[in-house]
Amino acid sequence: MALLTVTFAVVIGAAVGVITGYVRGWTDRIIMAVNDALLAFPGILLALAVMIVVGANKFGIVLALGLAYVPSVVRVMRGTVLSLREKEYIEASRVIGNSESYSMLRHVLPNSLAPVAVLATSMFGWVLLAESALSFLGLGVPPPAPTWGNMLAASRPYMETATWLSVAPGLCIALTLLGINLLGDSLRDRLDPRMAHG
Repeated sequence: MALLTVTFAVVIGAAVGVITGYVRGWTDRIIMAVNDALLAFPGILLALAVMIVVGANKFGIVLALGLAYVPSVVRVMRGTVLSLREKEYIEASRVIGNSESYSMLRHVLPNSLAPVAVLATSMFGWVLLAESALSFLGLGVPPPAPTWGNMLAASRPYMETATWLSVAPGLCIALTLLGINLLGDSLRDRLDPRMAHG
């Protein structure tokens, strides 16, 4: 579910970010006004609002959390595209007669994916934590779906007599988040040349 959510957020956010950053003008202003308004909401509250509309099921949670994290991807992607569109090779692509859409898809999009890849690893951890929290509160995927949040919620009555029932899923969440953060750091070091000797 976390993988589906991150994929959804990255695909939608990257597409919107490339368009707004490259086209600019009124399109950019209107989309970024909406995007900034969505960023002002805490992601978990926005997800809860979407889930009220679509319902608490597997696809509802993917859609809700995906939409909650799309604005972050749009913001990062747009900033990267704004700096790339002024580069010499983009100007050269225009001069030799390539269309704007070709330059955007062939040159701008591939070169702006590195920051989004690093963001996606962080988002994977956020989504995993958010889904676990929603399931723990009874607002996520309904039981008997095997999620760590559901396992934590089911172990609440037995915390005094069988502590390991809550320790095991909690430890799994913590170790997974640690692994994802280490992966994000490694990706950043590899994809950002300025970090290579840091």
